[in-house]
Amino acid sequence: MKPLLSTILVATFVLVGSQMGSPVHPAYAGGHEAKLSYDVGGKSFAAHVEMTDAEPKGTVFIVHDWDGLTDYEKSRAKMLATLGYNAVAIDLFGVDAKLEGRDDYRRETGALYRDRSAFRARLSAAVDAGKPVSEAGGKTFIIGYCFGGAAVLEAARAAMGLDGYVSFHGGLGTPEGQDYAMTDAPVLLLHGSADPVSGMVDLAGLLQQLQTAGVPHDAEVFGGARHSFTVAGSRDYDAEADAKSWDALLRFLDRNG
Repeated sequence: MKPLLSTILVATFVLVGSQMGSPVHPAYAGGHEAKLSYDVGGKSFAAHVEMTDAEPKGTVFIVHDWDGLTDYEKSRAKMLATLGYNAVAIDLFGVDAKLEGRDDYRRETGALYRDRSAFRARLSAAVDAGKPVSEAGGKTFIIGYCFGGAAVLEAARAAMGLDGYVSFHGGLGTPEGQDYAMTDAPVLLLHGSADPVSGMVDLAGLLQQLQTAGVPHDAEVFGGARHSFTVAGSRDYDAEADAKSWDALLRFLDRNG
């Protein structure tokens, strides 16, 4: 994939030890933990990589929620590594971003929502920087949670040359002037029926857009699940919806791998 012209990209790939902090979800350790550092437009970014010990089934990029790259996304990467996938939890805010509370989260996400070219440039740069991982074998997918789900759909509309796009309780709106005409791979939407951020009307509208554009797509709706149903410890956590959505992801990866 060719990076956007506005992207200035310098990547380094450094293997480190395989220990990390306590994951949000229990998972056995994967093969090797790695740090992926790169620059975009004069800002420094660092992704977290979990490499499987097995012959890789493929690579999964993970986009974080509005609070930035945390142990949550790192734990999901570790879970995927135990299942035979290399995983790259990417950073869209930069290593120097101040992320201490909701006002900071709104500032960082709002800046990208307002500047879609920068949004796409950072996504594109992360995928390009991850090529030392993704070229190890298998197909390449991108998944995201909440804000990350909206980022996945941005990547889908930009046709970033991936093999599948998966949104977990993501923002479902399509910005004015954008559509899915160029989307180049299947889309999977995993959503709660009681999500107050993007409701069933939003989901229906997105499904119609995908249908009109001829994009292969599926959606699984979890009855009664609210916005952050996969985030253990949050008030919206729904263990059943969390487990079912993870299983749906694994089936999607297997089907399209």
